[in-house]
Formats: sequence, C-alpha cells, structure tokens
Amino acid sequence: MERTGADVDGFLAGLPDARRDDMVTLDQRIRSHLGSRERELWEGVFWGGTEQKIIGYARIEQPRPKGEAVEWFLIGLALQKDHVSLYVNAAADGAYLTKKYASRLGKAKVGAAAVTITRLDAVDLDALDALIAEAFATLDGG
Repeated sequence: MERTGADVDGFLAGLPDARRDDMVTLDQRIRSHLGSRERELWEGVFWGGTEQKIIGYARIEQPRPKGEAVEWFLIGLALQKDHVSLYVNAAADGAYLTKKYASRLGKAKVGAAAVTITRLDAVDLDALDALIAEAFATLDGG
C-alpha cells in the first residue's frame, strides 16, 4: 500500500450512503485527536491480498519482525463490504491497545490491531475515543 495524495474528504463524500455516515463520524472522532499530524488516503493491496482504500492518520515508522521498518499510519479507517475496520497500530506495555480496550468497546470484534465495527450504534464511542486518544499519546511518549 502507498499514500496516494488523493482528497480524503472527496473519498468520504463518494462512499455509499448506507455507510458514509459511520465513516464520517469515525473520521471526525479520529481527527479531533489528530492535531497537526497527517490524514492521508492509502491505496493498494493490503494484507491478505485484497485491494483497499484506507484513511491513514499520523504517519509512523512501523517495525517489522523481519526486515526494515516501513512507513505506515498510526490509525487507519477502512470501509469493507459489511463493516468498518479501524486499525490501531499502537501498543503499551508490550500489547496492542485494542486488546486493552476490547471489553469496553461494546459490540465490536477486536483483533490484534484491528477493531471490526458492524454497527456504530452498538459501539461505546467514549471507549473508542479513549482508545484513539491513548494511541496518539504513544506518539508523544505518553
């Protein structure tokens, strides 16, 4: 995947009506913590070989188990066929933050660094905001 320079607001405006509101709501919540950091559209083949468009927030260097670190995003937001994926590439005390917040998020599937949201109204948005805030705090040494 790579950064495209495409207009993120234009991308959001072009999403199907049924999911656009969820994506815009999540984008606004993430941006409220973003400060002067980057908000960029990434496109290309994602893990598992699927073609993706992901809004990336805050450019980082992501360590890899084998090989050099890669340029990536701290938080990513993507519309999938039946859900929204929120990727949180932040850890504390040796564990991904998503695991720390899993029990507080409400009805969402939580993986190692991803939160799968089928219905935004079933998610505890205050807990989601806390997860996002803590992820950004890791960039500031917090």
